[in-house]
Amino acid sequence: MKTTPINRQTITRTLLEYLWMIVGMFIYSFGWLACIMPANTLGGGAAGLALLFYHVTGLPIGALTLIINGILLLFGGMIVGWNFGMKTIFCILMLSVSMTVLQPFLATITPAGETLFALNPVSDRILLVILGGIIAGAGISICFRQGGSTGGTDIIAMIINKYKTISYGRILITVDSMIILSSLFVSDMGVDSVIYGFVVTAVMGYTVDMVQAGNQQSSQIFVFTHRYEAMANEIITSTRHSATILDAMGWYSKEGIKVVLVVCRKRETSQMLKMVRNIDPDAFISVGSVMGVYGKGFEALNKI
Repeated sequence: MKTTPINRQTITRTLLEYLWMIVGMFIYSFGWLACIMPANTLGGGAAGLALLFYHVTGLPIGALTLIINGILLLFGGMIVGWNFGMKTIFCILMLSVSMTVLQPFLATITPAGETLFALNPVSDRILLVILGGIIAGAGISICFRQGGSTGGTDIIAMIINKYKTISYGRILITVDSMIILSSLFVSDMGVDSVIYGFVVTAVMGYTVDMVQAGNQQSSQIFVFTHRYEAMANEIITSTRHSATILDAMGWYSKEGIKVVLVVCRKRETSQMLKMVRNIDPDAFISVGSVMGVYGKGFEALNKI
């Protein structure tokens, strides 16, 4: 059996991954405790469910998060199998720790026994909701990039897919919606809390997508030109990219033509188009967006 040698570089990379997951979970927890919670609304996932039970029981958020994820892990292990990664378990534990550590700093207890948060919603409730979604989304995306996960509704999706083939995204949307709608049964919440809850979920999801793909989004440019040699030489000479020449045939003219294919960062697209225009103003160009490019000159494969 072939084993991967453990060296200093591997240990350092692994430690950095776990360090970033810790940072991500503290950012995620800050978004919930400092913004979403004071706005008196919920979100999806285990954190949203923990916040729902907090309004009912008054127990610490960190403990509730750990209990909920622990129960889901137990059921998931018995039904689907104990194939949860160490990073997922680590993130679940750190989520509970970070919420437990941060909650006393972000809230004080009034003499009446009510929780008075450092950030008061009042007229800025929508701003708190949007800011909380952005912060929490950025935190969780940091964990995703290191291969971690916060469990929660992901485990529910795994259990359901064990018996029924349903879209993973549809399961998550349904479960998160049920959690948010449950706030209607909490005495100090109402319809407005449901609306803000869906805003939190939307902003968080959009932020995760942007952070996950933001630095990997690239342009894939196809240039149909008879001056393909000059085009390819100029790309290699004046940019840090190379080019690939493809054979093609125009079906209308039945004439063969060469296609220059080049992949570059979004910010370099304009430079590429100007270069094509200078070499062959009659070239036909197609520009498409790609979510991620991996390899030399782009995202390293070992960082996935």
